[in-house]
Amino acid sequence: MNDEKQVRILVSRIDRIGDVVLSTPIPREIKKARPDSFIAVLVKKYTRDIYFNNPHVDEIISFDGKDNSSPKTFWQLVKEIRGHKFTHAFMLLPDERLNWILFFSGIPNRIGVGHKLYQFLSFSKYVDRKKYIPLRHEADYCLDMVRKIGIEPKGLEPEIFLSADEKEKRDEIKKKIAPKGEFLIGINTTSGKSSPNLTIDEYQKLIIMLSNEKNIRVVVTDNNPSDEIKNIERVIYPNIGLSLRESTLNFSTLDVLVSASTGPMHICSALKVPTVSMFCPLPACSPKLWGPLGNKSEIILPEENYCSTVCPGDPHICDFSGIGGIDSEIVYHRIKTFMNL
Repeated sequence: MNDEKQVRILVSRIDRIGDVVLSTPIPREIKKARPDSFIAVLVKKYTRDIYFNNPHVDEIISFDGKDNSSPKTFWQLVKEIRGHKFTHAFMLLPDERLNWILFFSGIPNRIGVGHKLYQFLSFSKYVDRKKYIPLRHEADYCLDMVRKIGIEPKGLEPEIFLSADEKEKRDEIKKKIAPKGEFLIGINTTSGKSSPNLTIDEYQKLIIMLSNEKNIRVVVTDNNPSDEIKNIERVIYPNIGLSLRESTLNFSTLDVLVSASTGPMHICSALKVPTVSMFCPLPACSPKLWGPLGNKSEIILPEENYCSTVCPGDPHICDFSGIGGIDSEIVYHRIKTFMNL
């Protein structure tokens, strides 16, 4: 990097919640090495709350519009990005449209992932994940962008920052829903088919077992919980219809979150909330690649031979059912052991 002028970096991550959370170490590690740098992030509107109040980020740019009815056009984005006079851009998700937006924005140093033809045609540099061999954490792969510009990162842990007002509100919420100091156990039942997950019937059994414990309050954290788990006695449903930031505040009140490998798990790890997470051992879904970082965590895996003998072969439809899999009883006892309940 040129030390004589300010480094101005655009970090683009235009995909899902968990992926965006795992990009949060990038601004921090750059600022540690270059505190005078200017760092902006380019994210979708629904994930921008992840970077809200982040002290390492100077600006958040939405890839889409203010609402779904008015998306930004190609040239509107080019004009907006060009105005910041970035010296570097990181494209963490290969995307042809974004590649050409960054090219026409006049950013001289553009770094992407892999070997796409459009990257070659636009003279972009790249980092190579080498087919995930050796397998590392996704946050570490993201930090290869930082290494590419000559900075060696010191940490992988993601972070989400709450303001002083939010912390005060968090404490008020916790006092209201757990007035006797009950353990708040969050259950997030959905994963958007991004990873193997329990069936809703198993989640219903788990929620009922936990809600019968006098010292536990169950918090179902889904924005749109299914009918099968609505209105269970003593269960709280605080995130229905809320924004991501409002939901994040509710996640911060929990004593533990139980979920599959999904965005809320990464939000909680970034908030240092303990997590109990169900994972598939296959490399593309494994905790080595996608596990929680920086918090107290417990990983639940099916038995060793499950994937070769029972699993349907597609981790996106696997529900851990069958001999050697994961069910509500297994999760219930692991939670109690993990939390010393």
